[in-house]
Amino acid sequence: MPVTQVRGINLVWDMLGEGSGPVVVISPGGRRGLASDRALGLLLAEAGFRALVYDRRNTGAADIALDGDSESQEQADDLLTLLQALGCAPAYVAGCSSGARLSLLLALQHPQAVRGLLLWRVTGGAHAAKRLAHNYYEQYLQAVARGGIEAVCETEHFAGLIGANPTNRARLEAMGAEAFAARMRRWLAGFHQGAGHPVAGLAPADLRRIAVPALVVAGNDRVHPAEAAQAAHRCLPASTYREVLSTPVDLDVDFAGWEAATPRLAAVFIDALRGWDASRR
Repeated sequence: MPVTQVRGINLVWDMLGEGSGPVVVISPGGRRGLASDRALGLLLAEAGFRALVYDRRNTGAADIALDGDSESQEQADDLLTLLQALGCAPAYVAGCSSGARLSLLLALQHPQAVRGLLLWRVTGGAHAAKRLAHNYYEQYLQAVARGGIEAVCETEHFAGLIGANPTNRARLEAMGAEAFAARMRRWLAGFHQGAGHPVAGLAPADLRRIAVPALVVAGNDRVHPAEAAQAAHRCLPASTYREVLSTPVDLDVDFAGWEAATPRLAAVFIDALRGWDASRR
């Protein structure tokens, strides 16, 4: 797949669909790579859109990079630069969970690059804040304290990044344990700053400043409760609220349920995209 250097790091991407139709860029949740939402992208491409799927920094086969004060902010800046480099801006921006956070930041700070937002499984609540702080940052601080960079390289996530992109081991080794820990602590502090909002990562006042059209599809599990999506919908001035999986489940993350619901989610997105496109003509 193509590789583009963005802000000093290499991102891997793929464009699904042909022609000159509008681009929909998809940012998955967690630290998952482009493969996780490729099926969604293919369904959007079948409907006539071009779907850009990509590995964000620290996901898939992209480079490891721990710069800045906020992981979501770094990823939002990366996406803006990638869209500009590929000549795809403005684009429709779709994001799930952590991908929704970076998508909202992009729309807040660079509305000229965003035609509309497709958000699903928005994160919020005390349970999500505690779980994600551990999953994203604290477990790696524990690993580096226990066994240095070698212990970090042996964790499931970073071992996967090295397996997909062997140059990532050299990046971690060059960074060293002390710098790795300092950067991870900085990102943890940045995460905590916004984790207490109804929509993790953005204050309600910031959400109210986002004027682009938005579709908000509620989540159904403990990390992505419907209440977070409802809060986003109330704050975003040009949003529509939908449910695809309406029955709450007692799981941290309902991976299986949402994988099975991909065709239904795609249909909801396609309806919104076609409506937005028609209104622009």
